Formats: sequence, structure tokens, C-alpha cells
Amino acid sequence: MKNYTITVNGNVYEVSVEESGEQSAPAAAAAPKAAPKAAPKAAGPQGGVKISAPMPGKILKVAAAAGASVKKGDVLVVLEAMKMENDIVAPQDGTVASINVSVGQSVEPGEVLATMN
Repeated sequence: MKNYTITVNGNVYEVSVEESGEQSAPAAAAAPKAAPKAAPKAAGPQGGVKISAPMPGKILKVAAAAGASVKKGDVLVVLEAMKMENDIVAPQDGTVASINVSVGQSVEPGEVLATMN
């Protein structure tokens, strides 16, 4: 079981997702898309708080950098979905441990965009 913290329009949701054997096959099919994302993840340590994509979209802007001190509600990433810009914000005060996406990258729901300590 994986736990995610998702912020939608300033509302923070705690979500638990149970993995099953059926979901392993689509994940393997998506592996070629995930390969370019490996480089940003390797750039720094992962934090304890994961900030995930609430919907599929494209990264328009990365507003915070790893090591930056942020307050609850500060914009970390701007995600374009359905021709709308969505601010992905820090769910709490802390330090950005890693930014796992880059500008122009497409993301899927639940994909970790950043982590915090």
C-alpha cells in the first residue's frame, strides 16, 4: 500500500493506494515514458512528504528548487491540464528535498512531482 498527499485547489487529501498484480502490466508498458524522468529523481534525496500530480497534464513551470525553504501554500510546480494552469502547492512548511519533474514533461495522476522534509 502506498500513501500519497494530494493538494487540489488548496485542499490537502491523504490517499492510500493498494497495488495489485493487474496494475503491474500497465506500469511495465509505461516504463519507456518513465525513463527520462529517472535523471531528475537521481539528482537528490527523496523527502518524507510526497507531492503528487492530482491529474494528468504537462509541467509549465518549476517554481521551487531542491533545498529551498517553503511555507504551506507556496507554489512548487505549475501543471497545465485541460488548458488550465494549476498551482501545485506545498502542503506544509518545510524544505524541498527534490523536484522530480522538469518543464515540458507530461505527468500522470499520482506521479510524484516533488518531495519535502
